[in-house]
Amino acid sequence: MNADASSAAPLSTDARIARIRQVIVDSGERLKTRYALAKWQDAIGAGIMLFSVLGMVASGWLWYRGVLSAWISIPLSAFFASLIHELEHDLIHLMYFRKQPIPHNVMLALCWLTRPLTINPWLRRGSHLHHHKHSGTESDVEERAITNGEPWRFLRLLMLFDGMLSLAIRAATQPTMARGVRLLRRGFHVYFPIGILAWATWYVFLGFHVSDGVAQLAGGAVRWSPAVLKAMNVVDVITVVLLAPNLLRSFSINFVSSNMHFYGDIEDGNIIQQTQVLNPWWMLPFQAFCFNFGGTHAIHHFVVGQPFYLRQMVAASAYPVMRAMGVRFNDIGTFKRANRWAGAAAPAHG
Repeated sequence: MNADASSAAPLSTDARIARIRQVIVDSGERLKTRYALAKWQDAIGAGIMLFSVLGMVASGWLWYRGVLSAWISIPLSAFFASLIHELEHDLIHLMYFRKQPIPHNVMLALCWLTRPLTINPWLRRGSHLHHHKHSGTESDVEERAITNGEPWRFLRLLMLFDGMLSLAIRAATQPTMARGVRLLRRGFHVYFPIGILAWATWYVFLGFHVSDGVAQLAGGAVRWSPAVLKAMNVVDVITVVLLAPNLLRSFSINFVSSNMHFYGDIEDGNIIQQTQVLNPWWMLPFQAFCFNFGGTHAIHHFVVGQPFYLRQMVAASAYPVMRAMGVRFNDIGTFKRANRWAGAAAPAHG
């Protein structure tokens, strides 16, 4: 469907949303018919999970055996973890094994174990579904958690990288101590136990190596006990194999997601204002570790029931009508406006 850009003007918001949805659904149905994707959706999800888990294991093992350097193994594992993140998102929307709780929950468990710096995926379901209902509003906890609405500064970058730091800062800036304590309790609850253990391991890794580095710069050395050194060998392996790839992956998707969602001044429920297509060339390094999230997540806001791999295939058909109906493309001004919708120029054609 090639809608003329001017055709959006006389249409109501609901009509424009309906037109975009229709094109996305129709394109998806054609692809499902052509490639039998609907018939094998559960198998495809399970296959991607197996491929990704084995990919992370192989990448980590090859580093451990000295075949790959950490500089290759970490981004390679981050890519596999990005596929698993997409699977978790689809599982939250019940796209795989909807009526089979055992394989469905096994896949969710693997999502958390392979991405241990994230929150409990079963608990995430509620906040994520709320995000779709009220995206960009004050009650959208998911967006606030990844700094949406905050002015851009170095601290915001740190908060995107470090989930625990972000939680601590948001708790410290609550209007009352009671609200800050409630936020910390909620954070502990959603990260417990895997996320708490993972972040603790990361901080042990940082503390050990920063202490060593400072001591060397000062011309001395920390006299660690043999037990500490032995334990740190394990911590180093966990960091390179599991934690560092997920830090790279999570920063990438947080950076992309926190800029392609609008926040704070949008009409509640207006899907056209909720997101943009954000895929300029200079974001490719980040898109590589979140499976082109900036290019396809806006499609998901209109039609939530399509698995992530189908959204990639639908994009070429969806983009023209999305642009014509008022969805913004590469509105880089959001960096200056702290995610606000107002004040932008006309959508860019690029």
